[in-house]
Amino acid sequence: MTKNLHVTIDKDSGFCFGVVYAIDMAEEILEEEGYLYCLGDIVHNDEEVARLKAKGLRIIGHEDFIQLKDEKVLIRAHGEAPETYKTALENNITLIDASCPVVLKLQNRIKTSHDNDEKILIFGKHGHAEVIGLQGQTNNEALVFQDITELDNKELPASFTLYSQTTKSVSKFYEIKEELIRRGYEIKANDTICRQVSNRYEDLGDFARQYDKIVFVSGKKSSNGKVLYDVCKQANPQSYFVSDVAEIDVTQFNTNETVGICGATSTPMWLMKEVKQALEQL
Repeated sequence: MTKNLHVTIDKDSGFCFGVVYAIDMAEEILEEEGYLYCLGDIVHNDEEVARLKAKGLRIIGHEDFIQLKDEKVLIRAHGEAPETYKTALENNITLIDASCPVVLKLQNRIKTSHDNDEKILIFGKHGHAEVIGLQGQTNNEALVFQDITELDNKELPASFTLYSQTTKSVSKFYEIKEELIRRGYEIKANDTICRQVSNRYEDLGDFARQYDKIVFVSGKKSSNGKVLYDVCKQANPQSYFVSDVAEIDVTQFNTNETVGICGATSTPMWLMKEVKQALEQL
């Protein structure tokens, strides 16, 4: 017997413009030349990466990049540290720079702060590609933290400049700013969070409340996906995280329920459509 689920995809979910830009660039070159190197996963979504690999995208790490010569290499939306551009010049590598404009603007602001001898703190995820690129603007001198508790036993300068990874929560950023001021530090705070991402928080909560169940589709590596999934879960406790169709648990759904599908800024629309189709066939 069919479950007769009524499934709707959130029209605001799916790739942000930075990811669309990088993927469009990659597909154009793949069509012309048959292959293209990309420094790191082009997007934090294994299914989309697999689709592009099948078209000839070759994902490489920094250790491979250093060995490469006379090739074209795509820089993804997350951006890169200055060292990468230096290596490209030395190895005659043509960089196809698809760094997100929001990230580039942030990199420039951090570099200016560093050049002005400001002490810099970055609220961001340790080891995240974007954060590595941001730290690179400061010769890796900036202090990165992903939770304020990490600063509890750290000796911080009396005054510093605070920045944020572009995909962090706006409210969390301001909570951190207020707490640091309360602790007596003099802070110059720069809200550098991408509004295309942060606007989704509010809209997503509204979307999640409209349905019996929510299926949130995202790659497990997406930090933005984790934040947005939490937003769904808070608005609707009956929210489930899946990376692909295979992870759908039939037992979680009852007959005639309404189901909302949404995803991270790194979730392709084609994948959400596949999930919708699978749910409709239950």
